[in-house]
Formats: sequence, structure tokens, C-alpha cells
Amino acid sequence: VQLVESGGGLVQAGGSLRLSCAASGSFFTINDMGWYRQAPGKERELVATIDRSGRGDRANYVDSVKGRFTISRDITKNTVTLQMNNLKPEDLAVYYCNAKVRITRWGSTVYDYWGQGTQVTVSS
Repeated sequence: VQLVESGGGLVQAGGSLRLSCAASGSFFTINDMGWYRQAPGKERELVATIDRSGRGDRANYVDSVKGRFTISRDITKNTVTLQMNNLKPEDLAVYYCNAKVRITRWGSTVYDYWGQGTQVTVSS
């Protein structure tokens, strides 16, 4: 399973960016998909997740991004997107796509897969 991210870059505070992630490979199904981030000198933290229903009302967000970030998912394309609005300097981090994947229909084990990371830089 491969996760390929796109988007990210440099933006001024108050600006917007859109991150996208596409999953490919051989697997049975993907449960939750989401985005994590790791700022310099800090541990990786969850930003937003969405379950396999793809319903926005079932998404979860870290408090610091609520009302500014929106996660969405296309179940048919195995993609997840993070729309980031009103970006703040504290949002500066490397953002990682995550997918919790069941490889086969006969096993219940769920494996974590990660994208390569994409840099988001917010200037004040």
C-alpha cells in the first residue's frame, strides 16, 4: 500500500492550502484515513481523521484546527483531502497522510500506512 501526498508549500498567515493523499496498492479496505503533523522539536500529533463512511459529521479534529480545517474523503478513489483555511504560524509542520488498512477480507488486523510527508510553512 502506498500513500502519495500532494499540496503543501509556503503561505502567509491567513491564507489557505489544500493537501491531498491517494492510496494505491493491493488491499481489502481502508478504515480511517487522516492527517497528522509534526512541528520542529515536537511529537507527531493527530490533525484530523475521517472514517470509511466519508461523512463529514463523523470527522474528528484536534481542537487547534477546528473551524479552520476540513477533512474530506472519496471512498471510490481512496483519497483524502485536508482543506486548511486561515492558516497560522503555529500550523507550520510536516503533514503526513495516514491510512488504517485491512489487507485481506479474512483477517481483522489493521495496519498503519504513512505518506512521505509534505511541508507546510506559514509566514507571519
